[in-house]
Amino acid sequence: MMNISMVRMAGCFLLAGLLGLTQGVCAQDVAPDVLAKKVTDEVLTILRADKEIQAGNTRKLYDLVEAKVLPNFNFTRMTRLAVGAPWRQASAAQQQSLTNEFRSLLVHTYTSAFSQYRDQAIEYRPLKMQAADTEVTVQSRIKQAGGADPIEVNYSMEKTDQGWKVYDVVIAGVSLVQNYRSTFNSEIQKNGIDGLIASLTSKNKTLAQQTAKK
Repeated sequence: MMNISMVRMAGCFLLAGLLGLTQGVCAQDVAPDVLAKKVTDEVLTILRADKEIQAGNTRKLYDLVEAKVLPNFNFTRMTRLAVGAPWRQASAAQQQSLTNEFRSLLVHTYTSAFSQYRDQAIEYRPLKMQAADTEVTVQSRIKQAGGADPIEVNYSMEKTDQGWKVYDVVIAGVSLVQNYRSTFNSEIQKNGIDGLIASLTSKNKTLAQQTAKK
């Protein structure tokens, strides 16, 4: 099982690397790793300087994720991968509901990631990519304070008509979508697709209430 602190830390840098994708740079014209490195320094500078974020304004973080980060994910593919084989048995309406709820869950997860930022550094490895490639893996390492081992974080990305989109994150060898799959499949086995939708809806409602209080 993926350690939640690892998810949050990796999520923080994933957000940092992706927040600038829609800000004056055409993602289709820049290699994914070059783009990530270009925007990371700028976004982390903003994060360090934002007094409201530092003071724990979760609502502001949530709105920021909604506005700047979500356009850079392929949530349909992420949800399909997380649900696995039962996805094919779900109706179109159920698939849409699953996608919407999983999207909301990840918004809360990545919003939480911002609050975990503590000036960690990140480095990207050279990208292995051919000109015709439409899917790549951007490899990075989160360098921790105190001499702790760095955390390997790989981003699976695909090139679409709208630019590069993230469809999975692999943290210390563990896939984010695969990590959710075991939980989702367990719920589906007990209560079906509608049961999973209801479970995600309830979880997101609780998280939304917690966000509204901050």
